[in-house]
Amino acid sequence: MPRRQTSTYGFARTYGLLESRIRKAGETRGFAISRLLTHWEEIAGADIAAIARPVEVKYPRGNLGGTLVLLTTGAHAPVLEMQKEILRERVNGVYGYNAIARVRITQTASTGFAEGQVAFEMRKPPAAPVAPDPQVVARASAVADGVQDDGLKAALEMLARNVLGKSKL
Repeated sequence: MPRRQTSTYGFARTYGLLESRIRKAGETRGFAISRLLTHWEEIAGADIAAIARPVEVKYPRGNLGGTLVLLTTGAHAPVLEMQKEILRERVNGVYGYNAIARVRITQTASTGFAEGQVAFEMRKPPAAPVAPDPQVVARASAVADGVQDDGLKAALEMLARNVLGKSKL
């Protein structure tokens, strides 16, 4: 088999040689990128975690503060843009120092291009309140009938409706 000719002449890229050392140095300062990925919902909150995912953290040369890159859909980008500073403070609060100086938002479509696909959770709308059963309301009103204080009477009626509504008596 003929030997392949390379254009590097036996030299390796500096980044490839230093990647593991840079990662270890970052982790010793408390900045483990895996923690950001594994605890994203706790760090960002359920609302932000439902619409955005962390993609990468970039460090500029000679500067401590990195850039957190988030992936979101185009419809959620304006909402996320308004919450960038809050999110940056939350991430820095986890690490205890100014690990992230900037937050950059990258948009993609949830369907379409193969490289740009991302799955975000769709939150279900809250269920419509169910009207109470008229018989339960009547029985609850009868329970609190002899009470003189209006506030106490309303609280007792509410409690009776909840108890009677849950139990099928």
